[in-house]
This record gives sequence, C-alpha cells and structure tokens, in this order.
Amino acid sequence: MASSSSSSLSRLHALLLALLVLCTTCFQPSDARPWRRGPPPPPSNSLSEYSPALSNGSATLPSPVSGLKLKAIALGRGTQNYTCNPSTPSAAPVAIGALATLFDATPLLPLLPPAAGQEVLNLLPAYLVCFPLSSLTSSSLPELGVHYFDASGVPTFDLGSLGLLKGEKVGDIAAPENSSKGPEDQGNGAVDWLALTPKPGDGTVGLGEVYRVETAGGEQPETCVGQPAMIEVQYAAQYWFYA
Repeated sequence: MASSSSSSLSRLHALLLALLVLCTTCFQPSDARPWRRGPPPPPSNSLSEYSPALSNGSATLPSPVSGLKLKAIALGRGTQNYTCNPSTPSAAPVAIGALATLFDATPLLPLLPPAAGQEVLNLLPAYLVCFPLSSLTSSSLPELGVHYFDASGVPTFDLGSLGLLKGEKVGDIAAPENSSKGPEDQGNGAVDWLALTPKPGDGTVGLGEVYRVETAGGEQPETCVGQPAMIEVQYAAQYWFYA
C-alpha cells in the first residue's frame, strides 16, 4: 500500500511540475521572461544526460546509430494531414503528411534535475496538444524549426543552422495504449512512434537521425464517413535529433 501511495504521489508531483512549466513558459507576462529580450540562457544540464523513450512496453525502436550524439530536443505541435475520397466514404483516410512547428525544449532543462526533467518532458506533449499553436508561438519557448513533407512526400525537418534532415523510416511502433488521444484526451488516438535516418541523395545536412516519441493525438478517423476531403488532426510529440 505504501509503495502504491508513493507512486501516486510521484505521478502527481510530475503532473504539477508539468503544469508549472507550461504556466511559466506560456502565460507569464513578458517582464517575467528575461530571455524574451535576448537569446535563451544556456542549460546547466548536459543533453548527454537525456535520452528518448524507445519502448511502448511491447515493442522497441532501434537505438541511436553508433557514434551519433544528441544535438537537440524539440516539442512539436501541429497537424497530421489526411485526404478522403467522397466517392468511397467507407474507406480509411489516406495520410499525406504533417506540418508542425518545432519548439526548442532545452530552456526547460535547467529548471529540474535530469530525472525529473525527463519525466516532465515526457508529459508535455499531452498538454501541448490542448493549446492552440498561436499560444505557443507567442510563448517564451524558442522556435527551433519546422517539420513538413516536401513535394515528393519525404518527411523533412528544417532546423536552420543546426541542419536539415530528409528522412526515411527505420523504426515504427504503436504509441502506448495510455497515450493522449488528442486535445483534452478526445480524439482517435496517438500516432506511432518513429525513428528516421537520412534518405540517401535527398539533401540531408548536419543531422543523422530523428526520433518521434511521446506522441499525443494525430491519428485519423477509422473511415471517411462524415469527413471533409482534407482532414487536419491536431497532434504534439517529442522529437530527438542526433548528429
């Protein structure tokens, strides 16, 4: 009984910390956010102390490629996009890509020791998916880059001076069953966790691998019944970049 109580208190503590981080980054007035007036303060925690969750409990993504080092942790917020053919409403929507803004998570790292910081990072996508993108772009979380699919349908991650990755999947597992289904935990489910490495010949520069984990929302409806021709499903996720 004591162990169960301790575990519940630990989860509650992590939840409160996550809410504190969100309130600090999204809703405080600008004079309480000093890095609004300059570059973000350097984190006191090394990125080497952090690592992505790679297992959903029954399957595991491949480990990072040997020799690569973690270069950035991002929180992605945007939409997974699908199309429907009105003539076949019973068919499943077809995935056509995604569009998301990538926010730099490193300013959050100095707020907590690595173990607690990792726990809060893992909780954040489920909260970020509840916030409109506009509220996040006006927050103190710096924008790191953008994720989109190019004209050839290749998933692309543009991190500006940090690099550009045009990826292909090398790992794909279902999100854990307890993942957030979407805003307010209402939706069709969380999109898969992925590992991607550069697609040969497609122009990747400066980056060697990216993981999408801790997803919230983004899954398409089961069928196109009652759906528009273009569907945008809100989602959030962690992205871990290696080089």
